[in-house]
Amino acid sequence: MFKPQRKIKIKWSPNFAYAIGLIVSDGYLSSDARHIGFKSADKELVEKFKIAIGIQNKIGRGARSNEKVKKYFYVTFGDIVFYRFLNEIGIKSAKSKIIKSIIVPDEFFKDFLRGLFDGDGTFYSFWDKRWKSSFCYQISFASASPNFISWLKTKLNKLYNVKGFIRKGDGVFNLRYVKGDTRRLFTIMYSNKENQLFLERKYIKIIRALDKDRK
Repeated sequence: MFKPQRKIKIKWSPNFAYAIGLIVSDGYLSSDARHIGFKSADKELVEKFKIAIGIQNKIGRGARSNEKVKKYFYVTFGDIVFYRFLNEIGIKSAKSKIIKSIIVPDEFFKDFLRGLFDGDGTFYSFWDKRWKSSFCYQISFASASPNFISWLKTKLNKLYNVKGFIRKGDGVFNLRYVKGDTRRLFTIMYSNKENQLFLERKYIKIIRALDKDRK
């Protein structure tokens, strides 16, 4: 009798939840019901994904279907058991527009959120011209699925008491948070910085903005 090989240890932890967040944002599930992949223009993020999920597979280079220049880094692996687990928690093949919600233990939701942020999240700062010396910043999460972005907004309000607002862009929905809520989410996502995985450049960008705001 065929017994599926288990490459991925399915056990919730900060690293595992972070990897799930990355899969939701920039990962993909093959239609063969076996292979999972992750891609990013940032090689560091693919390396962090490998550490989080516990694989040694080689990182490749690829291009979009309509491009010749290989701008993206990717890693793929096969694991039927893990693939089925992803389906069970809400991640399906061709997930971008159909994803609705993800089953993640509340204890590890901040790590899942950090994975979402490193994958599809954005942080930006600006001076509000309406007010003198008004330095502002926002954190946002993007998704092509309105159901998922609405679920995320509700979940973050329930867990961390942040409000947020949704804006529709070009084929994508953005969940944004203003200054105070951005600081709160930052503190939550990086609450154990010494022992957690995160994309360095995004963390540094936020730190610099917060330092600038304090000064």
